[in-house]
Amino acid sequence: MRLLWKRLSSALLVLLGASFITFTLARVIPSDPALAYIGPKATAADAEKLRITLGLDQPIPMQYLKYLGQTIHGNWGYSLSTKQSVLKEITDRLPATLELIFFAISFAIVFGVTLGVLAAKYRGRFQDSIIRVVSIAGVSMPAFWFGLLLQLLFAGRLGWFPATGEFDIEVKYDNPIHRITGFPIFDSIISGNFAATLNGLHHIILPALTLAAYSFGLLSRMARANMLEVLSQDYIKVARAYGLSERIIFFKLALRNALPPIVTVAGLSIAYLITGTFFVEQVYNWPGIGSFAVNSLISIDYPAIMGITLLAAIGYLVINFIVDWIQSKLDPRVGMR
Repeated sequence: MRLLWKRLSSALLVLLGASFITFTLARVIPSDPALAYIGPKATAADAEKLRITLGLDQPIPMQYLKYLGQTIHGNWGYSLSTKQSVLKEITDRLPATLELIFFAISFAIVFGVTLGVLAAKYRGRFQDSIIRVVSIAGVSMPAFWFGLLLQLLFAGRLGWFPATGEFDIEVKYDNPIHRITGFPIFDSIISGNFAATLNGLHHIILPALTLAAYSFGLLSRMARANMLEVLSQDYIKVARAYGLSERIIFFKLALRNALPPIVTVAGLSIAYLITGTFFVEQVYNWPGIGSFAVNSLISIDYPAIMGITLLAAIGYLVINFIVDWIQSKLDPRVGMR
């Protein structure tokens, strides 16, 4: 309970700091949210009246305290561009983004760690060189540029995958998905709508690969470096001297002791993907939180920007706590302090 209270207290301080900084920066930008809300055809009197209604005529500290009180009671404000509740906009769009992040991080962990271990096994050989080149390319390429390349090759030239969208338009009419949990592909699976499932998987491959590129390269290089470090330890030499098979040495002794740093990087990669979806969703016209975030930034939608900032901060804090817990289970020397 002391650990939980300590973590909650620090998390609260982080949320307060992030929200206050974002709130202040959003308010000092030279723009008029009242005009953005009612449109450019509004008169000066209408804009001034709306500023008083929204509390924009008050000092920034007073505005922040008012916003904080509303947020605590579940009112995250209303988007200036969509005129809808920010919390509703986020909850409606978040499942599509979480599904995209799930597929992306699954690809990055499975293939990144596997190829990193293989690179360590074949150190200095041709396989190691190829894997390192692919890893560096994944880390180096900007997501929006890599996404455009995948669209040109696999959607434009080869025609293997669709270029944009979450589902084909025909699916909405021929095989509509019944909303159960809010996650479209998962709902199509549990409802037995396999036509929609296959169509959704067909659409999600390219954006998931684009989003996973950076995390894949990072995990691959981290796995290779940690495996090489562990394989140089004395207990590995003793295991080889006792005649243990390379399979046991690699996957039971070395990989287990190399996992804690990899888990940390994987957790940070998941946190990175929360904001990394912004560009990917724009490129692929994905109806998630990233598209909403970009549109909000372009239109200087203060309430939406604040809501997305709080969501990202909460995501980072939760993921960090889960990573610490997993590390304590993998390595008994690491305590949850």
